Amino acid sequence: MKKTFAVFGMGRFGSSLATTLYRMGHEVLAVDNDEKKVEDIVQNVTHAVKADVTDEQALRELGIRNFDVVVVAIGKDMQSSILVTVMLKDMGVKKVVSKARTELHGKVLQRVGADRVVFPERDMGERVARALVSKNIMEQINLSPDYSIAEVIVPKQYTGKTLQELDIRKELGINVLAIRRDNDIIISPGANTEIKDNDILVAIGRYEKLEKLEDIDS
Repeated sequence: MKKTFAVFGMGRFGSSLATTLYRMGHEVLAVDNDEKKVEDIVQNVTHAVKADVTDEQALRELGIRNFDVVVVAIGKDMQSSILVTVMLKDMGVKKVVSKARTELHGKVLQRVGADRVVFPERDMGERVARALVSKNIMEQINLSPDYSIAEVIVPKQYTGKTLQELDIRKELGINVLAIRRDNDIIISPGANTEIKDNDILVAIGRYEKLEKLEDIDS
């Protein structure tokens, strides 16, 4: 499903995130107070504007409440990132994702209302972009540019069926390594293991194959 994103701050992380989301087919507004950075990104996003996002009036003029997700990827100014996060939540933005520099910074961002906090040193912009648009994929470990291990919420159509009946390996090219069920985990589940409601699959495969699970219930 196509989503609308606004990304504040066109540093290395913000620009990587914005361009990846745009390449994935989503609408992306890139915002920075540096004219040069705006010019550099304009061809790789839906819209790019120069604005001071610490100005509440400027945020309102951007129509920021209409976006599905707003990412605060402001660089070194921790005070500004906290201020902008607070303003966005006060304005009723549905989901605010804020970039943190340190663990303490991250805790403060969570306290002031950030729905998700990311650490660029640990989360590449591309990985975060995939996570933001995913409804089923909870966590991912990148093994290579093409393969990853992911925790995937079981599609409703899988409930009550065994792994043999689903034959996920044949249908999607995905291998199920384990199943998380309540507080338990089933390692190397057998072909006769029945999928139950609210199970979480721990699977390995190509990114595009794992993402196909997104479309099963749609």
